[in-house]
Amino acid sequence: MLERRPSHDDLIDHLVRSTALQRGEATRVVLDVLAYFDETTEEFVRRRHRELQAGGAVNAQIFERIAAELPHRAVAPPELSLRQLRRIVYG
Repeated sequence: MLERRPSHDDLIDHLVRSTALQRGEATRVVLDVLAYFDETTEEFVRRRHRELQAGGAVNAQIFERIAAELPHRAVAPPELSLRQLRRIVYG
Protein backbone atom coordinates (compact mmCIF):
# COMPACT_ATOMS: atom_id res chain seq x y z
CA MET A 1 0.00 0.00 0.00
CA LEU A 2 1.30 3.47 -0.85
CA GLU A 3 1.87 5.87 2.01
CA ARG A 4 0.07 9.17 1.49
CA ARG A 5 2.05 12.29 2.22
CA PRO A 6 0.11 15.27 3.51
CA SER A 7 -0.45 17.90 0.84
CA HIS A 8 0.65 21.44 1.46
CA ASP A 9 -1.01 22.82 -1.67
CA ASP A 10 -2.96 25.43 0.29
CA LEU A 11 0.24 26.82 1.79
CA ILE A 12 2.01 26.71 -1.56
CA ASP A 13 -0.94 28.49 -3.20
CA HIS A 14 -0.82 31.16 -0.50
CA LEU A 15 2.92 31.72 -1.04
CA VAL A 16 2.42 32.04 -4.79
CA ARG A 17 -0.38 34.59 -4.27
CA SER A 18 1.38 36.61 -1.59
CA THR A 19 4.98 36.62 -2.85
CA ALA A 20 6.91 36.78 -6.10
CA LEU A 21 7.69 33.05 -5.85
CA GLN A 22 6.76 30.71 -8.66
CA ARG A 23 5.00 27.46 -7.73
CA GLY A 24 8.19 25.36 -7.94
CA GLU A 25 10.08 27.84 -5.78
CA ALA A 26 7.26 27.97 -3.23
CA THR A 27 7.20 24.18 -3.10
CA ARG A 28 10.95 24.07 -2.41
CA VAL A 29 10.58 26.70 0.33
CA VAL A 30 7.82 24.71 2.04
CA LEU A 31 9.82 21.48 1.82
CA ASP A 32 12.96 23.23 3.16
CA VAL A 33 11.03 24.67 6.11
CA LEU A 34 9.47 21.30 6.89
CA ALA A 35 12.89 19.63 6.75
CA TYR A 36 14.30 22.30 9.07
CA PHE A 37 11.61 21.65 11.67
CA ASP A 38 11.97 17.88 11.25
CA GLU A 39 15.61 18.09 12.41
CA THR A 40 16.19 16.25 15.71
CA THR A 41 17.90 17.95 18.63
CA GLU A 42 21.02 15.88 18.03
CA GLU A 43 21.10 16.79 14.33
CA PHE A 44 20.62 20.46 15.18
CA VAL A 45 23.44 20.42 17.76
CA ARG A 46 25.85 18.71 15.37
CA ARG A 47 24.93 21.00 12.46
CA ARG A 48 25.24 24.19 14.52
CA HIS A 49 28.55 23.01 15.98
CA ARG A 50 29.94 22.49 12.47
CA GLU A 51 28.62 25.87 11.28
CA LEU A 52 29.95 27.82 14.25
CA GLN A 53 33.29 26.00 14.19
CA ALA A 54 33.63 26.78 10.47
CA GLY A 55 32.97 30.42 11.36
CA GLY A 56 35.98 30.42 13.68
CA ALA A 57 34.25 30.07 17.06
CA VAL A 58 35.88 27.98 19.78
CA ASN A 59 34.08 25.19 21.61
CA ALA A 60 33.43 27.18 24.79
CA GLN A 61 31.60 29.83 22.74
CA ILE A 62 29.93 27.26 20.51
CA PHE A 63 28.33 25.22 23.27
CA GLU A 64 27.15 28.33 25.14
CA ARG A 65 25.54 29.64 21.95
CA ILE A 66 23.88 26.30 21.11
CA ALA A 67 22.53 26.09 24.67
CA ALA A 68 21.06 29.58 24.25
CA GLU A 69 19.53 28.74 20.84
CA LEU A 70 17.84 25.45 21.78
CA PRO A 71 14.94 26.94 23.78
CA HIS A 72 13.96 29.00 20.74
CA ARG A 73 13.42 26.02 18.45
CA ALA A 74 9.84 25.44 17.27
CA VAL A 75 9.59 22.46 19.62
CA ALA A 76 12.13 23.17 22.31
CA PRO A 77 13.87 20.11 23.72
CA PRO A 78 14.45 19.70 27.44
CA GLU A 79 17.27 21.86 28.72
CA LEU A 80 20.63 20.22 28.02
CA SER A 81 23.80 20.88 29.98
CA LEU A 82 26.99 21.91 28.21
CA ARG A 83 28.33 18.43 28.99
CA GLN A 84 25.32 16.82 27.30
CA LEU A 85 25.85 19.02 24.25
CA ARG A 86 29.50 18.00 24.05
CA ARG A 87 28.51 14.32 24.28
CA ILE A 88 26.11 14.76 21.35
CA VAL A 89 28.93 16.13 19.21
CA TYR A 90 31.82 13.97 20.38
CA GLY A 91 30.05 10.85 21.64
